[in-house]
Amino acid sequence: LEDITPKPFQENTLKQGYLEKRSRDHSFFGSEWQKRWCVLNRKTFYYYASEKSKQPKGNFSIEHYSARLASHLRKDSRKRCCFELICPGKRTYEFTAPSPAEAEDWVDQIQFLLKGEYLSSLTIPCDEEDEEELYNDVDSSDSMNTASHNTTLNQDEPNMDMEEEDIYEVLPGEQPNVQ
Repeated sequence: LEDITPKPFQENTLKQGYLEKRSRDHSFFGSEWQKRWCVLNRKTFYYYASEKSKQPKGNFSIEHYSARLASHLRKDSRKRCCFELICPGKRTYEFTAPSPAEAEDWVDQIQFLLKGEYLSSLTIPCDEEDEEELYNDVDSSDSMNTASHNTTLNQDEPNMDMEEEDIYEVLPGEQPNVQ
């Protein structure tokens, strides 16, 4: 049962999957790429040793970061699969996705979150005072709309009489009633 149990952030997860993450520590031979299970939720990017890991190896808030494709990170055949997360004054995170399309999707999802579209779509006003004001506004605008709607109907009534004959459909096999 524990293997099937969703991670704590599952309900807010926008994207998850295996990526190669460039290690921060550069060895004598250059930087290393390590396979990590990555999870993106509304505000935070988590990376785990594997999909079954319970504790993340690390995480960071994506607020103020920007995401972009970064083919300069690798020189091999997977260079079109690379992207990076950048924030002035903070660590840059570098990743390699399984495919160029997957890298693009990660970048798109992160940019979507950064624009605030996902967050604003989940925002629900919960201040009781504001709700009452909203209801009062709705009531007053409804009564105004009804009054203007009635005025419009009264203006249109004479036109309705002239077009009344045109609203009836002549069925096949019937003769039109011409007066």
